[in-house]
Amino acid sequence: MQFFIDFAFGCAHESARAQRSFREAVLLAFACLLVALSSTGAWAAADCASGSADAASANAVSLDTLAFQPFGAAEIGWRIYVPLVAAEIDTACPPDSPMFADRLARWQSARHRPATGRFTPDAFAAMYARWQAARPFTTVSRVYCPDPPTPEHLSATRGGESYGRVIALRSGALAAWRALMTAARADGVPSADARALRIFSGYRSPDYDAARCVIQQNCDGRRRARCSAHRTGLALDVFLAELPGVPIDSSAYANRRAAALSPAFGWLAANARRFGFVNYAFEPWHWEWTGEPI
Repeated sequence: MQFFIDFAFGCAHESARAQRSFREAVLLAFACLLVALSSTGAWAAADCASGSADAASANAVSLDTLAFQPFGAAEIGWRIYVPLVAAEIDTACPPDSPMFADRLARWQSARHRPATGRFTPDAFAAMYARWQAARPFTTVSRVYCPDPPTPEHLSATRGGESYGRVIALRSGALAAWRALMTAARADGVPSADARALRIFSGYRSPDYDAARCVIQQNCDGRRRARCSAHRTGLALDVFLAELPGVPIDSSAYANRRAAALSPAFGWLAANARRFGFVNYAFEPWHWEWTGEPI
């Protein structure tokens, strides 16, 4: 706090030297104080404390106790979806804060739902419908399974961009991902784990996916789709986190949770749309580029 006071009085002193009136000096000092608060994050912290305390308390409890079935199987708590929900309601505040509740209430009101500010299965279902609608593949695949791109429309990853092997993507999608990675690095992501955000799956031919369906017997539409978005060359899976002994693309809840709570996913949830990428919420590692038709 002393820093803010000193900063404000310093502004007032400079104002006095410029022969401004006392009133102008006070106003300038107040303006400087606002700048100091916002630049250090203190203002943001204060902002997160405004809103409904009751709704915030309810969200704090349900965060790890809410029983619901967002994808058919029972899950406890919604912490795994916090990064996506925060991006949807446009807030950087913690999920147990009053401002998070306030933003959620605004989101609910705008969509003609009870503006409680409390996270509910109904709220998640409405958000998930919006997220799915943002994936062009979802709409197209309901009508037909799109043809794969021809080889001349594909480009290969370079060293350090992929995890384990060279990956192919449509040229536009790979260029957009490279632009995203430049921004992520500028923001310090990836951090400790150099594998973070490296691509481990991209274009997969229909024949390859069909063979996997036969071998693994898991193409049930949720764990693996018979008509996969990867056939378009616009979908990619990226490394986010690793649980010992568990495949990085395992649909097990523990693996999905570890991926969703990683710093890399948090950054993607907040920033990937700026580069044309949208997420499939069941798989935190799965992203699709929307910059060209399927």
